[in-house]
Amino acid sequence: MSARRRRSIDEVLAEARAGLVRLEPDAAWTAVRAGALLVDIRPAAQRAAEGEVPGALVIERNVLEWRLDPTGSHRIPQATGYDVQVIVLCSEGYTSSLAAAALADLGLDRATDVVGGFHAWSAAGLPTTAGTDAPRLFHAPQPALVG
Repeated sequence: MSARRRRSIDEVLAEARAGLVRLEPDAAWTAVRAGALLVDIRPAAQRAAEGEVPGALVIERNVLEWRLDPTGSHRIPQATGYDVQVIVLCSEGYTSSLAAAALADLGLDRATDVVGGFHAWSAAGLPTTAGTDAPRLFHAPQPALVG
């Protein structure tokens, strides 16, 4: 049995990012308006807590490659070929880099991610909707506790 080279997650992340042309939020928004697919890979609980990007495709990380492989039997209709530009979005831009690199390994050479993830997207003032767990501006009166 051969020993595999051991690497830290920082090394794996750096290697993944070295093969990507990562996009700042404004550049990602421009690409989306020009037809790129914005794919949100955050789990449902995270989207509920943080909010969402209207129009983003939601494909959770555990099925991403199966849904975007243009030759796969489980692909989505938007996975039309290897030239489609896929922009992956996670919460802070770490998991999305690893996911975009995995898509590039499939041959989706234009796969990339958003620098800073959803947090940076939102901070840039780009379109978002509030999460379902977001605080409400109006709070219904709470019943008094009977003691």
